[in-house]
Amino acid sequence: MAEHTSSSITIEAAPAEVMEVIADFARYPDWTGEVKEAEVLATDEQGRAQQVRLVMDAGAIKDDQTLGYTWTGDDEVSWTLVKSQMLRSLDGSYLLKPAGSGTQVTYQLTVDVKIPMLGMIKRKAEKVIIDRALAGLKKRVETGK
Repeated sequence: MAEHTSSSITIEAAPAEVMEVIADFARYPDWTGEVKEAEVLATDEQGRAQQVRLVMDAGAIKDDQTLGYTWTGDDEVSWTLVKSQMLRSLDGSYLLKPAGSGTQVTYQLTVDVKIPMLGMIKRKAEKVIIDRALAGLKKRVETGK
């Protein structure tokens, strides 16, 4: 079983506000850093993304990938790899929990690349992706930028 990397951050906003930003894939290039393009390919009956194509540039990992999304209530979204040029697998999730006047957001990520890569380097890349995404999410939610 692959090891995963996770990290948490507290955002001064209600969980619904945080999830609204997470679900707005068209704006990902504005705040994620690694996502250069995002296109929703399919939605569920509630209008939430089920499949999204992302063009990524995360330094060591550059890719054009399609992810499948699963929404669990209003406080969790997970994704898994559908198609990729560089990755063998990718599983991730955002879990939101109320925390005082804000929301604790936990981002979990497991990536397996097709090219040989030391586990330590892969986990460091995962950590960089997670930390940048959480910092970008916090800034986007709290300041609107």
